[in-house]
Amino acid sequence: MAAQAIDLIRVKELVAKCLEARKMAYCPYSQFPVGAAILTADGAIITGCNVENASYGLTVCAERTAIQRAVVEGHRSFTAIAVTCDIKDHFVGPCGACRQVLMEFGGQLVVYLTKPDGSYRETSLAELLPLPFSPRHLGKD
Repeated sequence: MAAQAIDLIRVKELVAKCLEARKMAYCPYSQFPVGAAILTADGAIITGCNVENASYGLTVCAERTAIQRAVVEGHRSFTAIAVTCDIKDHFVGPCGACRQVLMEFGGQLVVYLTKPDGSYRETSLAELLPLPFSPRHLGKD
């Protein structure tokens, strides 16, 4: 599944950070808070939450907020991301737009789909987005 194993302590920290980030969500319209925490290749954890807008199309998802924050901080290589929302009875993955944005930085990302109680399911971006459009299609590796 994943190209690189991540130790259990680090996974639990990543999951905890995404749960914390969910509490910061600005979602007055959907009442659907989402949190994300991305692990950079050098070990930093960068968080994000969804930020809604009255013009719904301008809403930014938690995963994209985390990626954008990480890029601003100089990170370009990522190992894993944990995402969570308030749905308790099953695991929920990133939306299609977020999957595509994550793919920009490589398909080997480990993804932890996290429930509000902290339980999680490990998957990969490659599993969540088969046959992706990527920088490789533009001659960029």
